[in-house]
Amino acid sequence: MEAAGPLREVYLRPGDFCFGEGRLRINTLLGSCVAIVLWHPRLAHGGMCHYMLPRRNQPRGNVALDGRYGDEAMALFMLEIKKRHAVPAQYRVNIYGGGSMFDNRATRHTDVGMQNIEMARNLLDEHGFTLAYDTLGFGYSKIAFDVWSGEVSLMHVDRINTGK
Repeated sequence: MEAAGPLREVYLRPGDFCFGEGRLRINTLLGSCVAIVLWHPRLAHGGMCHYMLPRRNQPRGNVALDGRYGDEAMALFMLEIKKRHAVPAQYRVNIYGGGSMFDNRATRHTDVGMQNIEMARNLLDEHGFTLAYDTLGFGYSKIAFDVWSGEVSLMHVDRINTGK
């Protein structure tokens, strides 16, 4: 299904969150960070977050929700779903990223990528989402999500060229 209108492209940096409809393509580049992609097949809307850490180290207090943290990114998703009078079970959900950035399996228990993936799985389960797909691996991943169709493209990148 192709939506009408000009293509709007959004690039998510770490901590960013985007939710919308129409001809919207959301892109990001992940390492140990995680992107959660939600898409509603019937209503053709959805979003993506790019979080860095499972949760804050200190209480949030009166500070606004921050997409850098998995639990707060999920709260942002829940606000968008509530605005649209939908329920989590109606969404297709994919998790990407959480890559191990070092080739040392001895650090697995302190691996931020693994902690981020575990947080995503727990949050999705807690809120009643059904996970369609997830991935974790080594290194970087490029993600592009076409909101109008629900199509997600994933490209694993062996090494980032910094031009040095």
